[in-house]
Amino acid sequence: MTGNVSGLITVMNSKMKKIHIALSTDKIGETVKDYSKRLACEPCLVIPDQYALWRTEFINMSIRQDDTCKPGQLRHLGWEDSEADVFTSETDVNGILWEKFSAKNQADEIEQTWPGTGYKYK
Repeated sequence: MTGNVSGLITVMNSKMKKIHIALSTDKIGETVKDYSKRLACEPCLVIPDQYALWRTEFINMSIRQDDTCKPGQLRHLGWEDSEADVFTSETDVNGILWEKFSAKNQADEIEQTWPGTGYKYK
C-alpha cells in the first residue's frame, strides 16, 4: 500500500455516519420481503402499504408509497448522524435532496407522519 498512511488512520478513526437511502415503491409488502433478503435483516418498522425502515450497522434505508415519485425512483439520500441536533436537508448540484438527521429526529418524523406507530429508535 502506498500513500498517506497517517491520513488513512485518521479517516478510519473518525466518526462514521450511516448512509440513508429512500426509495419509492407501490409494492410495500413485496419490497419488504425482497430487501429483507438483500439486507439480511427484517425492517425495524413496517407501516402496511405505506412505509418500511431498515437500520443496520452501515445503512439506514426506507421505502415509501409516494405519489410524487414513480415506483422504484430515488426519493432522497442522506446521513443518519448521531451528532445531528436537528433535521436538515439540502439539494446537491444534481438536484438530489440530501437529508441529515439523528435516529431520534427520524423517529420523531415518523411519529409525526404516522401518529400512533409507537416507533422508538434503539
